Amino acid sequence: MSSYNRIVKAIATNRKALRNYEVFEKLEAGIELFGTEVKSLRAGTVSLDEGYAAVEGGQAFLVGVTIAPYAQGNIFNRDPKRRRRLLLHREEIQRLFGRTTLRGYTLIPLSIYFNDRGVAKVELALCRGRKQYDRREELRQKAEDWDERPERVRVR
Repeated sequence: MSSYNRIVKAIATNRKALRNYEVFEKLEAGIELFGTEVKSLRAGTVSLDEGYAAVEGGQAFLVGVTIAPYAQGNIFNRDPKRRRRLLLHREEIQRLFGRTTLRGYTLIPLSIYFNDRGVAKVELALCRGRKQYDRREELRQKAEDWDERPERVRVR
């Protein structure tokens, strides 16, 4: 990522994703939003917990992400759980379609943020789900690594 498009501040992060999925690749995509949805994003009322991205008909969509209705939006508010189109290059969409259908990967949103130009972006990850025993093994390994580090010893 260039310094021109750096992340200014993450609006929402999907903390469960890194625990429940094994991440193979990360990428950035734009989102097609309506005005009240952008205002709601700026207010920070978004949930990525149940979200995923799907490729259908040569287009990528963000599904299951909840953007709460904007308080002053009245009749202009949209359905909070509607599918939102992701803005990606055609080659990226074809590559992601191949990986999600043939290899069994899933596209999971990791975070939503505004870049320094004020454009809403989604950080997506190409993931594979972890089994319960994989998660337990990872926690066990982290605990062992934590105990083995000599700098963790407290000296008073």
